[in-house]
Amino acid sequence: MKASKMMIATLKEAPQEAQISSHILLIRAGMIRKLVAGVYNYLPLGLRVLHKIENIIREEMDESGAQEILSSAIQPKELWEESGRWAKYGPELMRFKDRHQREFCLGPTHEEIFTDLVKNEIKSYKALPINLYQIQTKYRDELRPRFGLIRGREFIMKDAYSFDVDEKGLDVSYKNMYQTYSNIFTRLHINYQVVEADTGAIGGSESHQFMALSDIGESNIIYCDCGYAADEEKATTLDDTYKNDEEELELEEVETIDKKTIEEVANYLNVSKKDIAKAVVYSVSNKPSLFLIRGDREVNFIKVCNALNAAEHEVYLSTREEIEKYGSVEGFIGPINSKMDVYVDSELAKMKNMIVGANKTNMHIKNVNINRDFKAYKIVDLKDVSENMPCPICKKPLKKERGIEIGQIFKLKTKYSSAMSCTYLNEKGVEVPMVMGCYGIGVSRTMSAIIEQNHDENGIIWPLNVAPYHAVIIPVNYKDENQKKLADEIYETLKANKVEVILDDRDAKPGFKFKDFDLIGIPLIIVVGKRASEGIVEYKTRKENVKEEIDYNVAITRVIDKVNKEA
Repeated sequence: MKASKMMIATLKEAPQEAQISSHILLIRAGMIRKLVAGVYNYLPLGLRVLHKIENIIREEMDESGAQEILSSAIQPKELWEESGRWAKYGPELMRFKDRHQREFCLGPTHEEIFTDLVKNEIKSYKALPINLYQIQTKYRDELRPRFGLIRGREFIMKDAYSFDVDEKGLDVSYKNMYQTYSNIFTRLHINYQVVEADTGAIGGSESHQFMALSDIGESNIIYCDCGYAADEEKATTLDDTYKNDEEELELEEVETIDKKTIEEVANYLNVSKKDIAKAVVYSVSNKPSLFLIRGDREVNFIKVCNALNAAEHEVYLSTREEIEKYGSVEGFIGPINSKMDVYVDSELAKMKNMIVGANKTNMHIKNVNINRDFKAYKIVDLKDVSENMPCPICKKPLKKERGIEIGQIFKLKTKYSSAMSCTYLNEKGVEVPMVMGCYGIGVSRTMSAIIEQNHDENGIIWPLNVAPYHAVIIPVNYKDENQKKLADEIYETLKANKVEVILDDRDAKPGFKFKDFDLIGIPLIIVVGKRASEGIVEYKTRKENVKEEIDYNVAITRVIDKVNKEA
């Protein structure tokens, strides 16, 4: 492609709203342009990269035995009501009505569509297992879209759904997708970590996330050198044995005037924050529940939602009015005689003689013990896990990194197939729900993740197999007869050898051209300059940025060999 015919929309500066490297560089390199918040147009260079990422995903998915389809982004309300998610999914679901007042949504995910499709097409165990996938645009009405393609309201996703006769079959499909995803992200040259994950709005019994390691990632990864790894919503640790073996003491009510926080109470009573039970109250549909955790710990909101079996948008910190209605006082909340359901963290449940709020203004109670003094509605893991806590497997200190979620796989089992009557006839002629798995990759988000891990002060450094073009030929002065002739010859030779190549034939200064293609991130650069008459060119790779003067035939051979090997 000749540069004079291309849309090369590079910019010196990105808009102020672009704060992370990938967002800045995607805009400055002319890969994307914002339409509205969280929605972007892909320009020619960006679309080429996107297609190459999609093709790598397709190749590996096809190799795994999955089959590609394409479904509509428009989904009828009726299917979502069948699965029970129309009301549950929350405000991120983009809903609308047609002229007949029939309700629809723009798909944020496609469990209902694929389940309905397979339900109507497959009737016998002989047609199973099957895995269907698509690469398609998804929509979620994010409250705060940010970071460019990392968190948008419109994004491109590869989603796949496996259907098996039983859970053993699902295990095989799940492992197959786990390996396929590993192959995909390895081919995309992404430094990633696989972690145990919460199933969230998708549901199911087991899930793993594929996280691209990055300081700008929105998720914390908790891991250990022994192999344990989980996202912060799923991570666990060994419960501390603090005060587990003490003899139970008599209850003692103590006055704590205006001492409401854990730190204030601890200082006033001259005890450790560990001695105090932190009380946090969350509500669903105006009904509050009390959550107790050790005073030096933090409550994990996702674990709270899971304990309440509620979606994130349904759960909120209780109001003062709700707390008082259920017989307690803000700042002095406790479990004794509480009218609320009391959820106790597993670590706190083993502790003796804790200090709790007395449900009376300016009062706390010492030496409180679970079972003797109050009953837990449920004992669950509620605490945030962070670095240096003991690994639940080997007990060594846990480590923490940040990551960008680029893929997630789920064992759905019969969550959707039972609700939507997606069944098959087994060998005995009995109807049985299909056992499902779900597997997603954020394609557009992966594009950003690659840049976050591959850039420098001059621009993007694309891996060769996803770069918009493999090589660029930059004549210092295309009007010079010798330079033009040699540049054209190299260009035609590379094209004939199936190298995706740009010839920068623009009437512009050399420095301008060099900056453009460093910014865009073309991996292989051949500069044709004053030694063109001798057949000598300057060759460099974008990643190493080392310039070398060599014979143009050698440069051609290097480019072809590198493309054949890596692209």
